[in-house]
Amino acid sequence: MNKKIIYSAIFLLPLIGFGLRYQLNNEKITTKSPQKVISKNNLEDSVFSLVAVGDIMMGTNYPSTDGLPPKNINLLDSVLEYLKDGDLTFGNLEGSMFDGEGTPKKCSNPAVCYAFRQPTYFMKQLQSAGFDLFSIANNHLGDFGDIGRAATCATLKEYKMKFAGLERCPWDTLTVKGVKIGFTAYAPNTQCLQITDYTTLTKTVKLLSASCDIVIVSFHGGAEGSSKSHVPKMEEIFLGENRGDVYKFARVAIDAGADVVLGHGPHVTRAVDIYKNRFIAYSMGNFCTYGSFNLKGISGLAPIYQLKLKKDGTFISGKVIPTMQKGEGGPLFDPNKSVFQEIKNLTKSDFPDNGFQLSENGIFSFN
Repeated sequence: MNKKIIYSAIFLLPLIGFGLRYQLNNEKITTKSPQKVISKNNLEDSVFSLVAVGDIMMGTNYPSTDGLPPKNINLLDSVLEYLKDGDLTFGNLEGSMFDGEGTPKKCSNPAVCYAFRQPTYFMKQLQSAGFDLFSIANNHLGDFGDIGRAATCATLKEYKMKFAGLERCPWDTLTVKGVKIGFTAYAPNTQCLQITDYTTLTKTVKLLSASCDIVIVSFHGGAEGSSKSHVPKMEEIFLGENRGDVYKFARVAIDAGADVVLGHGPHVTRAVDIYKNRFIAYSMGNFCTYGSFNLKGISGLAPIYQLKLKKDGTFISGKVIPTMQKGEGGPLFDPNKSVFQEIKNLTKSDFPDNGFQLSENGIFSFN
């Protein structure tokens, strides 16, 4: 029997109240799965392609416009063909995005205080690049307080983007090529769905799984920096903050019905894994982070993941597009494919038994 039907029968009654509590700013979820139209004569019709990247902060006009790239430059131009090569494209919006003032956060040490306010013309560039779906569960979304949070959500809605990650917008859904996608996101930060709250994670994923074909879960978690590229399989405490146990989080999400788990937060690439035939990326690194980020060494390397899934979320295969950032930032195709070796080494070290294989052309699988 289809797992979606089983979940609907078992979990519908106790989750009705939960669903009603979280209707705010979200499309109403029904318990009836959409009808799928799959051609028996075309194998590609039965495959769903997902493109995923890590942190996106395209420049900030705070405290001055010196933090912005020149207006005649689109930082995404060099990788447009890879971002558009999918049915759905995801990224982590690392910071607020609105045209206004807001209330900047107060920092005890202004020299290491990063407050990101991205002008809304960047959203037009992201839309043109093919992005459909964003996580807003991260620390920098709150850099300009509630005004910044609300204004960023308004920007995303204006450009018809799907997004989730705050208590006020815990999940979202969209339908692409007849496939209904459910999405939810978590972080250890104020007003976000909490990365340590496995009860809410389980309930939300089960609710989405009951009505969606594919459920994507994102997290902003783990310690930061070039020395934190491994997955420790325990809670990570960084700067006095519990950044979650990302290994446990991913498995709880998949046990509840998630099909893809996408991580970001450490600002470096981490290993990938497979669990119950579902794909996990523990961190996708700094994808497009202009001006304020350390991009030296491995911090300047990031993958674009192109995933092929069955329309029930089962992982089929993937491809890594290697990118790098130089100078002030902006993704470029890396002809040296440096991130390949990083992903290979980390995955072999952290998950030696998952059978990960990555070819020279970027195609990967788990054997």
